Amino acid sequence: MPSSIRPSSAWPDRLELPGQPPMRLRVQGDRRTAMGRVVLHLHGGAYTSGGLDSGACLAGLLADAGAMVVSIAYPLAPEHRFPDAVEAGHAALEWVHANRTRIAGAKARVFLAGEEAGGNLAAAIALMARDRAAPPLAGLVLVTPMLDPCTATASQREAAGEQVQCRFAEGWKQYLRSPRDAEHPYAVPAYAQRLAGLPPTLVLAGEDDPMRDEAMAFAGRLQQAGVSVHTGLIPATGWPASLERPPEPCPCAVAVQEQFARFYAAPVPQPS
Repeated sequence: MPSSIRPSSAWPDRLELPGQPPMRLRVQGDRRTAMGRVVLHLHGGAYTSGGLDSGACLAGLLADAGAMVVSIAYPLAPEHRFPDAVEAGHAALEWVHANRTRIAGAKARVFLAGEEAGGNLAAAIALMARDRAAPPLAGLVLVTPMLDPCTATASQREAAGEQVQCRFAEGWKQYLRSPRDAEHPYAVPAYAQRLAGLPPTLVLAGEDDPMRDEAMAFAGRLQQAGVSVHTGLIPATGWPASLERPPEPCPCAVAVQEQFARFYAAPVPQPS
């Protein structure tokens, strides 16, 4: 369900940052209800497809829950393999942080969010921001995150049935330069040896979601690492396909917005 808040024309529609390919940009939200929150949002598409329009549903839900949302169309595989999208996303995060006051007002806090492949990228960018000590994050939102290149969990098998190949497995093949890339924590954060120091994280999956098991497993690892984690299983979502092509009205919109609003409002460490 697209946001009731129209994208702002006060910002350029393209982000051009040093050393990065141009990225389409969309800013939406209402500063009167954003409460000093700005979210950098990354769309899904199995690393190889998608963009601002296919990610509009989740971006709208994030905005309607009370935030200014900056969505980017990051570079896609196979033209841009790992780590191109992660580096571009981190550069965009630095841009958002530098412009947070203009976007969301004084003392604005920056969140990072992504769905499906964008969820994996968001987790990787959060690790990169931790390791580079910049920029500070108030929270991380992962919705039906695509975290496991093996694509062999029970929820994946339930969704695929007897199908041998799927778009997620193919997406991983196109994204990673070689199987050894799967050992890099920025490529597959779910395999990272050190998760401590990540910001408070909200992990949402659908009960009928092929990424359900890998999402909940990652949430468990975050908790073991001492990260503040909030989880939610939403019934009958049709995720991740329904995020790209949402029905009208979106049956899970209210539940998802409530999760976002509670997470935004939860006490979080203040950026330094």
